[in-house]
Amino acid sequence: MAVNKLALIRYKTIDDCLKNRFRKWTLEDIIEKVSATLYELEGITSGVSKRTIQADIQLMRSDKLGYNAPIVVQDKRFYAYENPSFSITKAPINNADVDKMKEIVGVLKQFNAFNYFDEMSDMIARLENNLYKSTKQSGNNIQLESNKLVKGLECIPPLYQAVLNKRSLLIEYKSFKAQQAQQGIYYPYLLKEYRNRWFLICKAKNRPGILNLALDRIIEFQELPNEVFVNYEGVDFDRYYDDLIGVTKNERDRAQKVILEFTNEHAPYITTKPLHSSQVVMSKNEKTTTFRIDVVLNYELEREILGFGECVKVLSPRFLISKIKRRLEQTFKQYEAS
Repeated sequence: MAVNKLALIRYKTIDDCLKNRFRKWTLEDIIEKVSATLYELEGITSGVSKRTIQADIQLMRSDKLGYNAPIVVQDKRFYAYENPSFSITKAPINNADVDKMKEIVGVLKQFNAFNYFDEMSDMIARLENNLYKSTKQSGNNIQLESNKLVKGLECIPPLYQAVLNKRSLLIEYKSFKAQQAQQGIYYPYLLKEYRNRWFLICKAKNRPGILNLALDRIIEFQELPNEVFVNYEGVDFDRYYDDLIGVTKNERDRAQKVILEFTNEHAPYITTKPLHSSQVVMSKNEKTTTFRIDVVLNYELEREILGFGECVKVLSPRFLISKIKRRLEQTFKQYEAS
């Protein structure tokens, strides 16, 4: 059964209404809300009929779209979900959808045999696991790293569209160091993720260089259709970030030879999960293994090294040795004082 765009908007709006337990929804209230949403999203001024909404509710109650929504009428007037936690966005997919998705997963797995699609492994594993849950009604068979408490994830879709369509943005941003949020005009170029935290790579108006804005520090933003977009004219971002751990870098930074000595007890972890694509083994003795990576010296690199504690020692460069040593000394003082 084909479902058009306007019908999906209506179903989603009805779902949003019924999920809101802090308000009682009459049929007229729902019609008004759906009409407002259609006007806002599609510019439709004719509204929506009572008959259409009644038909939508009946369809949502049925199995035709796989929703089986437990919509009830309370006091012969108010519409609500009998199960307060229900949402059509949580509804299990139907058998036809499962079969089609299995086909898609099979195709994706074939692509995944090529090195170009290595990054798809995570997505394919998620799809396979969710399909198994839909058909077998069992728990998860795989648990991938995620953090649902991370702020700013809701900004990704509109920011992605701004990057894609080259839209200038007015962004209100408050860094961790700033006491007050500030507004500025930015030209977005790239969305980048590092350890479950997302960043907008952009340029600020009237300021040189590339910036990264953490999405969880963006207060709000809006497109500026009358602000001429300034294109990025630097090196390709794949190359720009190729010598980096994390996201912190300016255009003048260059990779340096970083030599790290790990205890042999910990070396296999570094060998099987390299710190960086440039990683090579330089030497090995009875107690330690020495690795080399060619990366920009930044805060994320320092945090990575410090995370290994006593299992690692920086041998080069001297500047990095001094920074790590100073931070360890400060850490020791905190414990010494207690």
